[in-house]
Amino acid sequence: MLNKKSPLPMYVQIEENLRGKIREGSFKKGDPIPSERELTDTYKVSRMTVRQAIMNLVNEGLLYREKGKGTFVSDEKIEQPLQGLTSFTEDMLSRGMEPSNELLSFETLTPSPDIANKLHIQNMEEVYLVKRIRHADRRPMAIESTYIPVKLFPSLTSAKVLGSFYQYIQEEEQLAIGGASQFIEAALADSKEAELLQINEPSAVLHIERLSYLTTGTPFEVVRSTYRADRYKFSSEIKR
Repeated sequence: MLNKKSPLPMYVQIEENLRGKIREGSFKKGDPIPSERELTDTYKVSRMTVRQAIMNLVNEGLLYREKGKGTFVSDEKIEQPLQGLTSFTEDMLSRGMEPSNELLSFETLTPSPDIANKLHIQNMEEVYLVKRIRHADRRPMAIESTYIPVKLFPSLTSAKVLGSFYQYIQEEEQLAIGGASQFIEAALADSKEAELLQINEPSAVLHIERLSYLTTGTPFEVVRSTYRADRYKFSSEIKR
């Protein structure tokens, strides 16, 4: 029951109540919480009040929404250290999760001047554009568009990018990966991103651009990704 005489707003009291149920295990990770209508009846408040409480817990990362399915208790966010360069497949396997890819498209095209400049190729040289949805334990984590110079990997096929691209580079092409530069910014998902990631619009996402290069200094990919902010966080250690 809520305390209507409390100085705390009703939605804050609902947040605390739901947060407590999650912490004590009444709602377990992956479980759906009651619908907005059910919570409205339980707490005897307006649907807007319930919606505000749920939205705050979604923004906090304790809950996540799947379009057309409902609201669920979140797993812990996947923490990605900013030190070291690993592939998505390597990241998920190291956490005991099952990675998979849904290939949206695989095509060859002439890139924009921006992409060509980053990859150190001429404007008329072709690149592969690979668009994928990255899954972990069958849940969508990120949308990824990768630009790869054709001249570096002339034998690359759609079948090969369904696995680990980094594994292909190192084992089949016998090339050594050197490092990358990466930029991260917060954004709100557009309608297409929300649909592919199975989140509500607008929801917070992370836009990430990475330029990766071989040990020779040759750039081999530009990756532009959109990650679910409710499932991913980045960490780094900083020393003075």
